[in-house]
Amino acid sequence: MIIQKKNGEKIPMKSASHNKFKMVAKTMMGLEEVLAEELKGCGAENIECISRAVTFEGDMRVLYRANYTCRTALSILKPFAEFEANDDQELYNQVYQIKWEKILDVDCTFMIDSTTSGEYFTHSYYAALKTKDAIVDRFRRNFGQRPTIDTETPDYKFNLHIHDNKVTLLLNSSGDSLHKRGYRQAVGVAPINEVLAAGMIKLAGWKCDTNFYDPMCGSGTLLIEAAMMANNIPAQYYRGGKFAFKRWKEFNLGEWKSVKEQEDRKIGAGDFDCEIWGNDIDIQVLQQAEKNLEFTKLHHDVMLYNGSFEDQDPPEGKTLIVTNPPYGERIKIEDLNAMYELLGDTFKKKYGENCEVWLISSDFDALKHIGLKPSKKIPMLNGSLDCRFVKFELYEGSKKASKQPAELDQ
Repeated sequence: MIIQKKNGEKIPMKSASHNKFKMVAKTMMGLEEVLAEELKGCGAENIECISRAVTFEGDMRVLYRANYTCRTALSILKPFAEFEANDDQELYNQVYQIKWEKILDVDCTFMIDSTTSGEYFTHSYYAALKTKDAIVDRFRRNFGQRPTIDTETPDYKFNLHIHDNKVTLLLNSSGDSLHKRGYRQAVGVAPINEVLAAGMIKLAGWKCDTNFYDPMCGSGTLLIEAAMMANNIPAQYYRGGKFAFKRWKEFNLGEWKSVKEQEDRKIGAGDFDCEIWGNDIDIQVLQQAEKNLEFTKLHHDVMLYNGSFEDQDPPEGKTLIVTNPPYGERIKIEDLNAMYELLGDTFKKKYGENCEVWLISSDFDALKHIGLKPSKKIPMLNGSLDCRFVKFELYEGSKKASKQPAELDQ
């Protein structure tokens, strides 16, 4: 560390890694507030929720920690240039002026993701092409060679965001989307996104102080996310350390190791003594869940059962049920309404007041056939599907609930 004198005393200078800067964490619709809380826990400041993203400030340690631990983030972006451009040529000129050689080298690979809106730039692909041309032309003129494009595994992934004539360039610090945790060794027909699964559990308010049960668990994503939370396992623990920020010129290996070691020391430090259960009627998909759990070494923490959900009793004691039943989209059900009615009947007969149920579905008509009035309805997206994440509070009287379809405001 460099030492400077001030008033006759030696004081340590802040390293570049401790300089604060603005960042953007992208997420899914409905998870903005959850992600904001996670970022607060990472030491982020000036946090603000926007549509499908959260803006915040922090240093490189916050960037490292957010990538490694945030369960509801899809990517962490670092803005590095903002300017105005009214046409393609002005965009090219402004991009060309950026000192790209300070960001990447000629032997690096890169790609550009672009999003445009407004009247000035109507084709995102063409805007990305002009940006690419400006970057490579600057390198050619100054160094006689240029970095190459790689859309599969680039060293640098840039995000170009244009709204009207306001242009922002951001550097993706994550690389592959953070929903790719690295623990999926086997995948079912309709696996739920890991970020969505973690977000559902957090929206349901689980504090790892009750049992957790998924009666239609598929290949086990909800179960694994719950078990990781219960054991304080960082979201990207199984990712193998694959982050784009490791290829940055400003990457500090010592700082990264320090952050990772701090988080890894928390693993298993909690006092979780409840049970995590999963059930599925399909033995083959249940075997996929078992394979995924064995890879994470969480198979001793999760109990799997094979059978119809209506035949399986939930764990004894206070239990949170979170599940992702078929919507009739990728998994075809002959009579979806009847299946949801059976699901509701099972809740009423077997689950009782010790249980709280949350489920997600895009079939609003089928949801009404559960026969219970939701106490909460949260709009969400599962891929491109418009969904509702709904909560049913169960009690002794729910066993006498009407067999008529319940109303579900959309």
